[in-house]
Amino acid sequence: MSQKLDALLKQLHKLHPKYIDLSLDRLRKLLEKLNNPHLKLPPVIHIAGTNGKGSTLSFIQNILIENNYSIHAYISPHLKSFNERIIIRNKLINKKSLYSVLKKIKKINNNEPITFFEITTAAAFYIFSKKKSDFLILETGLGGRLDATNIINKSLIDIITPIGIDHQDFLGKSLKKITNEKLGIIKKGSTIIISKQKKLVKNHIVNKLNLKKNNTLFYGNKFKILEKNSKTFKLEYDKKKYIFNNPKLIGEHQIENASTAITSIFILKKLGYNFNNKSINKGIIKTVWPGRLEKVKLDKIPVYLDGAHNIDGAKKLLNFFKQKKQKVWIIIGMLNNKNLNDFVKILQPITEGVVAVTIPKEKNSFTSDEIFNVCKTLNIICYKKTNIKLANQFLKKTIKPKLILVTGSLYLIGSIRDTNYK
Repeated sequence: MSQKLDALLKQLHKLHPKYIDLSLDRLRKLLEKLNNPHLKLPPVIHIAGTNGKGSTLSFIQNILIENNYSIHAYISPHLKSFNERIIIRNKLINKKSLYSVLKKIKKINNNEPITFFEITTAAAFYIFSKKKSDFLILETGLGGRLDATNIINKSLIDIITPIGIDHQDFLGKSLKKITNEKLGIIKKGSTIIISKQKKLVKNHIVNKLNLKKNNTLFYGNKFKILEKNSKTFKLEYDKKKYIFNNPKLIGEHQIENASTAITSIFILKKLGYNFNNKSINKGIIKTVWPGRLEKVKLDKIPVYLDGAHNIDGAKKLLNFFKQKKQKVWIIIGMLNNKNLNDFVKILQPITEGVVAVTIPKEKNSFTSDEIFNVCKTLNIICYKKTNIKLANQFLKKTIKPKLILVTGSLYLIGSIRDTNYK
């Protein structure tokens, strides 16, 4: 079934000459043919932002499940297999069911031009509409205003996670323009949660959202992280203090993501849903999110796998390794629509050296030569290897580092994590 599903997914990629072409018109026409499943969904929690969307979604999902709610969820991108993107009533959709629905929708689309993300989102909405669930958590693919997930006409909660520079070719060159696109998911009557933001972004959001009516708004400063240690963090919410268990996910930014998730749960409590602090804590502790400062080993060498691919992601890695007071050898693979130069430059203070690789089976990857040339201009030691296996062998036998970081792309992490590390 895996081979049949992969072959069908490749066919869907060919329905539009562009991989990204932001518009809702093509999707709307297809959904009409499907009897508008996007209008028959469970209560929606919609998440947009540059970083932290997936982790925030996962925290919310696990807390809801611990409180005996059933969850649909839509996530992108996947790490290894496409069916990871669609969760039906707390479980990954099986490949047989996914193949059947995609095949049906491909036939109904009748070879009309539509992007891969649009037609797979149509399939997800079709599936979600057929199964009852307490909530649907939607993660945007790119941007917000014209993202395929934003075809829905209402949501219970809209969350904006930290916004930074990324996808400028599609969302605009400035932070203000990118922020406007992300804010495009906000629907009339929804409750809005804004995560901790850069000052410029926050000020722009304040000015922009003051124009909105019929929405309840919670800015990041509504929840304050008062104290944190290795076991707990104390959160102040509406002048009340709560103690929560630290998440298994590594990095201080994950406490901020957990705080955003907890805020959404408190809002649901105000709306009449039942929760208790013990089950909220269980949900936090059970949350794992592969490829985000995920600690594994290469023999006895500690390795961190992180799919960071933009400037803010690089800054979070820099802060993490600065706190550890350790320099690292970095294996880098990255898509060529990303700012490779600035990404590497930000990591330079904690970098001992770089091993450049091309992302497997990804035609839009920077080549190892291109990564090498960027490192050369920054006076960073760099070696080129044709694949991750050779990169690991080189580090293990020749360099013998104390610490390794693999980063630059979730596509890179997804293609190598299960077969190269313990």
